[in-house]
Amino acid sequence: MKDSTRRTVRTVFQNAVAVAAGMPLLLDAAGIDETVPGVAVVLGVSAAVTRLMALPLVDSLLPAFLRKGDA
Repeated sequence: MKDSTRRTVRTVFQNAVAVAAGMPLLLDAAGIDETVPGVAVVLGVSAAVTRLMALPLVDSLLPAFLRKGDA
Protein backbone atom coordinates (compact mmCIF):
# COMPACT_ATOMS: atom_id res chain seq x y z
CA MET A 1 0.00 0.00 0.00
CA LYS A 2 1.32 3.42 -0.91
CA ASP A 3 2.18 5.81 1.89
CA SER A 4 -0.36 8.39 0.70
CA THR A 5 -3.13 5.76 0.75
CA ARG A 6 -2.10 4.63 4.23
CA ARG A 7 -2.22 8.22 5.52
CA THR A 8 -5.65 8.73 3.96
CA VAL A 9 -7.05 5.58 5.58
CA ARG A 10 -5.63 6.58 8.97
CA THR A 11 -7.08 10.10 8.69
CA VAL A 12 -10.53 8.81 7.71
CA PHE A 13 -10.49 6.40 10.66
CA GLN A 14 -9.38 9.10 13.10
CA ASN A 15 -12.04 11.52 11.95
CA ALA A 16 -14.75 8.85 11.99
CA VAL A 17 -13.94 8.14 15.66
CA ALA A 18 -14.00 11.86 16.43
CA VAL A 19 -17.35 12.42 14.70
CA ALA A 20 -18.85 9.39 16.45
CA ALA A 21 -17.71 10.77 19.82
CA GLY A 22 -19.12 14.22 19.19
CA MET A 23 -22.31 13.21 17.38
CA PRO A 24 -24.59 13.29 20.47
CA LEU A 25 -23.58 16.88 21.15
CA LEU A 26 -24.07 17.80 17.51
CA LEU A 27 -27.51 16.19 17.38
CA ASP A 28 -28.64 17.84 20.63
CA ALA A 29 -27.54 21.26 19.47
CA ALA A 30 -30.45 23.38 18.32
CA GLY A 31 -28.63 26.39 16.91
CA ILE A 32 -25.30 27.49 15.52
CA ASP A 33 -24.09 28.84 18.86
CA GLU A 34 -24.86 25.52 20.53
CA THR A 35 -22.88 23.48 18.00
CA VAL A 36 -19.56 25.00 19.08
CA PRO A 37 -19.10 22.50 21.97
CA GLY A 38 -19.87 19.63 19.58
CA VAL A 39 -17.33 20.85 17.05
CA ALA A 40 -14.78 21.33 19.84
CA VAL A 41 -15.34 17.74 21.00
CA VAL A 42 -14.94 16.40 17.46
CA LEU A 43 -11.71 18.32 16.93
CA GLY A 44 -10.36 17.38 20.34
CA VAL A 45 -11.07 13.68 19.91
CA SER A 46 -9.64 13.75 16.40
CA ALA A 47 -6.43 15.32 17.69
CA ALA A 48 -6.21 12.82 20.55
CA VAL A 49 -6.75 9.80 18.28
CA THR A 50 -4.20 11.17 15.81
CA ARG A 51 -1.64 11.58 18.60
CA LEU A 52 -2.36 8.11 19.99
CA MET A 53 -1.97 6.48 16.60
CA ALA A 54 1.45 8.13 16.27
CA LEU A 55 2.76 6.44 19.43
CA PRO A 56 5.06 3.50 18.67
CA LEU A 57 3.14 1.15 21.00
CA VAL A 58 -0.22 1.92 19.39
CA ASP A 59 1.29 1.85 15.92
CA SER A 60 2.59 -1.67 16.59
CA LEU A 61 -0.95 -2.78 17.52
CA LEU A 62 -2.46 -1.52 14.25
CA PRO A 63 -2.93 -3.85 11.28
CA ALA A 64 0.17 -4.01 9.10
CA PHE A 65 -1.37 -2.01 6.26
CA LEU A 66 -1.99 0.96 8.61
CA ARG A 67 1.40 1.06 10.32
CA LYS A 68 3.38 4.16 9.51
CA GLY A 69 6.71 2.32 9.44
CA ASP A 70 5.70 -0.37 6.92
CA ALA A 71 6.05 0.40 3.26
